[in-house]
Amino acid sequence: MEIADSALLFAHPAHPYTVALLEAIPGINPDRAKPVHILEGDIPSPVHPPAGCTFHPRCVYASARCKEAVPAFQEVEPGHFVACHFDF
Repeated sequence: MEIADSALLFAHPAHPYTVALLEAIPGINPDRAKPVHILEGDIPSPVHPPAGCTFHPRCVYASARCKEAVPAFQEVEPGHFVACHFDF
């Protein structure tokens, strides 16, 4: 869903799935706890993935287009590629 150098990916996640993964990393300081956003919806089957974007069943931004068409990778900044129908 997203390809970039790790420093760039951590600094500027551009796909909703990447954002969700990074938000799930626990912090080491309990006084600066960050909010956790739990993804809703069912985890798709890896054997029978859904049509379109495989993340659409759990994506808050999903539209009809996401359910029908697989998004192509687009370069959003040099060396940073994202497969999403939306610009974030």
